[in-house]
Amino acid sequence: MPVTLAKGDQAPDFQLPDQDGKTHKLADYAGQTVVLYFYPRDDTPGCTKQACSFRDDLAEISAEGAVVLGVSADDADSHQKFRAKYDLNFPLLVDSDTEVSTSYGAWGEKTLYGRKSIGMTRATFIIGPDGVLTKVWKRAKAADHGQAVLKALRTGR
Repeated sequence: MPVTLAKGDQAPDFQLPDQDGKTHKLADYAGQTVVLYFYPRDDTPGCTKQACSFRDDLAEISAEGAVVLGVSADDADSHQKFRAKYDLNFPLLVDSDTEVSTSYGAWGEKTLYGRKSIGMTRATFIIGPDGVLTKVWKRAKAADHGQAVLKALRTGR
């Protein structure tokens, strides 16, 4: 049975390395709002649009007191290249065993062009300073997602 998280649920704890090997834990961000977004693959068209959207809106997102963390199953080397190529200004976390992605319901069956497969979905979670989910996108749109997140941070919806 897939995990289904909703607004008001406690965010699952996580501990993942970023592109440089630095470990990030949810507890490290206690008292801050965390935008945790899951994406299928580095340097693919949709994922690039989404990452660049967060890059371009990061100053405004930060001004709302939030940090952005991207998560995929790609390795640290892939994340480093992706960050450098697009000048991404937030950490990309490595979830190679997909344990964290699974705990958030972002890893599982998906359909693309009518074909079912198992993989990472484009899901985003806003985690409040108390560790409770304040907004969940189970299937986020890649383009302009930074603006959608910014609107949610500002309005609480």
